[in-house]
Amino acid sequence: MKLKNKQYRGKSEPELIARRKLFGQILMEMNLITDEQMQEALKIQKNRKGMLGDILVRLKYITSEQIQDAISKFLGMRQVDISRLELPEEAIEKIPQSIAQIYRIVPISYEDGILEVAQENALKLDQLRDITLFFGYRVKGVVCPYDDVSKAIEKYYPMGSKCDSLAKLLGDVEYGKPSGLQSGDHNVIDLDIEELKIMADIAPVKSFVNTVLLHAVKEGASDIHFEPFDDEFVVRYRIDNTLYQKASPPNNFGMGIITRIKVMSNLNISEKRLPQDGRIKLRIMGSPIEFRVSCLPTKFGESVVLRIFDKGIASMDFKNLGLEGKELNQVMNLLRMPNGIILVTGPTGSGKTSTLYAILHQKNTIDVKIITTEDPVENEIEGIMQIPINPNVGTTFASSLRAVLRQDPDIILVGEIRDEETAQIAVQAAMTGHLVFSTLHTNDSPSTISRLVDMGVQPFLISATLQAVISQRLIRRVCLACKEEYVPGEMVLKNLKLMPSDITGKKFYHGVGCDECRKTGYKGRIAIYEIMEMNDEISYLVTKNASVSEIRSAARKNGMRTLREGGLRVAYDGITTLEQVLDETVIE
Repeated sequence: MKLKNKQYRGKSEPELIARRKLFGQILMEMNLITDEQMQEALKIQKNRKGMLGDILVRLKYITSEQIQDAISKFLGMRQVDISRLELPEEAIEKIPQSIAQIYRIVPISYEDGILEVAQENALKLDQLRDITLFFGYRVKGVVCPYDDVSKAIEKYYPMGSKCDSLAKLLGDVEYGKPSGLQSGDHNVIDLDIEELKIMADIAPVKSFVNTVLLHAVKEGASDIHFEPFDDEFVVRYRIDNTLYQKASPPNNFGMGIITRIKVMSNLNISEKRLPQDGRIKLRIMGSPIEFRVSCLPTKFGESVVLRIFDKGIASMDFKNLGLEGKELNQVMNLLRMPNGIILVTGPTGSGKTSTLYAILHQKNTIDVKIITTEDPVENEIEGIMQIPINPNVGTTFASSLRAVLRQDPDIILVGEIRDEETAQIAVQAAMTGHLVFSTLHTNDSPSTISRLVDMGVQPFLISATLQAVISQRLIRRVCLACKEEYVPGEMVLKNLKLMPSDITGKKFYHGVGCDECRKTGYKGRIAIYEIMEMNDEISYLVTKNASVSEIRSAARKNGMRTLREGGLRVAYDGITTLEQVLDETVIE
């Protein structure tokens, strides 16, 4: 049979069939499962995600051995028990760590120029083709149990070991650069789509992009910046809210790197004049990782920023949020409220989403219906209905919230209250018996009241529906590897309004800087909170349009610990420095 569509050229017949058939159909044709069993498994997969084969095994409709046999026979691959093998170093060296971790593959032999590779998912035949494109090997796949491949990857490519050197990869990029392009050419030439695809498919470029993604995840980065300038192309990571320059590949390779990212995120590679947004989903170090991609045209080319989302955040527990003692009890009591509005406030990057996901995880039980409206949906949470906002088609927070109210929810999460219309509908939802969670961008809890009034919400409605405001910040932790005691400067103490008596008997610590913390003295962050619960006095002040300072005074009298007081508590515990508290909290 001749294949007319050029996208299928070079693909084997089994691969083409595999692309047209679902795995469940293959098992049915081999009489291993029935149609009813497959439909049941597909329904579970739709609600809970996961691999179809694993679900069928859990349902005891099929065994792991039968699945391996089916894949082996269908694809014509031999089965190998790698759990009892000591894989040759010669083969392991053929695949860099970044490729093994991202593609979830492990080489098991290399003989006569043929590299045999085991994959966690043997049906991903396009990965074998990628290895050929990357390195020029003749590649054959083998079938192994999923768990055995995972264990082999962690054994032979442990994440604690030194990763592929970015410097080495930069040398590979320079060595593999396409002819005809000189430094700065991205400003003066306009390559056609086929030329862009060729640049994106150059093995060193693909390997460099994969390694950058792996390094960023390993180092705990929240964002990756790919930035074109007049005479250089820069890659930077944002770690603990601070940007670090990590690499500068040859300027003429910037276009290839950007195109590669756009290909991975299914964006239009020919469109370079308009902003574009997309997503990349990978499995790195055994965990599902999603990268939200934003492309923005600039004078010297497209700037691309990848926001990293670890799916594990969706199941975050309160234990990991930094809540303890009185604050933890306050939040747990708030979650028992039958209705009302609970707001989480703070600037961008202050951890509001993490807190809200932890709250939803805590309330996510079979007898509670939760619906969210998010822009965008950052993490999928099993058992919760999540609605992505898309203003381009008229799906706004306000319009979605109206529709959500007709879906009989118990709890509603509004990603952000941005305007009067959304605020008014949230108030309406709270007054009709729903518990509503949302976010606002305010400096502290008391100022949230004035922000809602500025939006057009009547003070008496705020008083009637608002249950609490949780304001938060993320402050940097002192690096444990280079932590040592120090004496804070007089100016810091003065700016924090601390008297000598306030710090008598207390010890303070800072990091002197080491390789672990990139010479910064800090590693990781911890959240501090300011929780303002509404009571009769505060509600009365709200209805009387009292000032922010009056509301703050009443809240503190009611037991509210301010952000600065929360920060000082963490500093007194030796977790952060007084300088961090001063930088991240406002003067009261």
